Amino acid sequence: MIIVLGGGPAGRIAAIRLAAAGRQVTLVESGGVTRGIGGQCLHYGCMPVCALNDAARFIKQARSFQTLGITSEPPAINFPALIKEMQAVQQKIAGILDQETRSAGVDIVYGTHGRLEGRQAYIGVEPVESEAVIAATGSRPNVPKLEGIGLHGVYTPHTLHSMPQLPRRIAIIGGGVMAAEYAFIFGAFGSEVTVISRSAFLKSVDKHLHSLAVRELDGVEILENRPVLSLEGCSQVTGVRTGADGKEATIPADAVLIATGLVPRSEVIEGVKKGPVGEVVVDDHMRTSVPGVYAAGDVTGPPYLTPVARHQGIVAADNILGIDRAMDYRFIPQSINLASELGFCTIISENAASMVSPGPAGPGITMEAAFSLAVVQNASSLERLMDWGMKR
Repeated sequence: MIIVLGGGPAGRIAAIRLAAAGRQVTLVESGGVTRGIGGQCLHYGCMPVCALNDAARFIKQARSFQTLGITSEPPAINFPALIKEMQAVQQKIAGILDQETRSAGVDIVYGTHGRLEGRQAYIGVEPVESEAVIAATGSRPNVPKLEGIGLHGVYTPHTLHSMPQLPRRIAIIGGGVMAAEYAFIFGAFGSEVTVISRSAFLKSVDKHLHSLAVRELDGVEILENRPVLSLEGCSQVTGVRTGADGKEATIPADAVLIATGLVPRSEVIEGVKKGPVGEVVVDDHMRTSVPGVYAAGDVTGPPYLTPVARHQGIVAADNILGIDRAMDYRFIPQSINLASELGFCTIISENAASMVSPGPAGPGITMEAAFSLAVVQNASSLERLMDWGMKR
């Protein structure tokens, strides 16, 4: 029997691939049957962002129609209803994933924590014998240690569903893609949004997309190079205290969203080599430091992307089956969901150059979508890029 710990994109795809090859596979999902499988992507990441973004774009489009005199008053967001309907869709998708996984021949154990001690796997407190184990326990929000972090009104993407109503003023702590996407969403919904980044905002994004992203976040206040000192308030958060160059300021807020990225959820995995933030160290065949134990997905660390997790699950499964397959992390497409889909692919090469497609046009450099990528001068690189795109 092969044990897979975690029912997110990496674990589920690996389990299905192994079962399709005739192996007996048990997938352990600690989330419980009421939440279902699907992992970070379905429950807290891609799916919620895309759902909320759809509503945000609709509201912005409605406002544009009003400005043009095509419609009268634009609709207002019923935030609790939006969250409720989004969760209903998530549950439906989780049920479909469950059916698909079981139909492939995978046994699923819900509501029980799987764990690993070296080569020994456990389902709950019971040790189980296995020919191989795949640790795919995913990730959790990176929550900084700040005074006031436990105040009411402080949320992460994992707890955002408990926000009772749309805040009038929201502070988003973080400077990456996650912070940008939520800034667009809440700004479109009508909240006053302040993004507080301890370094440069979207610092790893190509300059063309950075410019376009900032333009699409018009109306959002972006504070760069502003470390957060504490969260203010008694029982309910009232603001964020920041400081830089010896100067302090408090940003008023009715709610605070922590959007400072993810960290591996590896607490249940012991006896294998880990990195500085708890990531399970693997080679390019997804093998850990313990023979017979593999890891895939967010638990192995950045880049925390669903297509990467799926591919890692395939690589781990194939190597268990005796198929020599290695990961290739070059040419990974990514995106930022704002008013447009901003797609990009970073390629580190001395022969690379930056480009944007379609090209900028008009005085406002308006475009429905931008695709920015570093281009290397050979066909195989483009073929690999297209291959990644198909896997997404």
